[in-house]
Amino acid sequence: MAQYDVFANPSRSAAEGIPYVVVIQSDLLNALATRMTMPLAVVDTAMKVPTVLCPVITVKGKRLHALAHYAAPLPAKALRRPVDNVVAQASALVSAMDAVLSGI
Repeated sequence: MAQYDVFANPSRSAAEGIPYVVVIQSDLLNALATRMTMPLAVVDTAMKVPTVLCPVITVKGKRLHALAHYAAPLPAKALRRPVDNVVAQASALVSAMDAVLSGI
């Protein structure tokens, strides 16, 4: 699996609101049994969110909020087949992680 590959959320109980996760971990760490992922949540237009922390990412034509503050490792074996790759939107994901780590 490659960095910025998008997978169906392996948690069936959370998949309705968070249908996908994106791998944000570097490919250099593929030997690890886990992958650092960021949830991609359904955009709630009534809710205001900080766009740097929760950028809109488009997956298969669907607009989703990346939830950087909920980034977490998942077992690599839980991530089956990628449904998309969002490398073209990588700068927004990296900026979101910067906001988590340094408040920028």
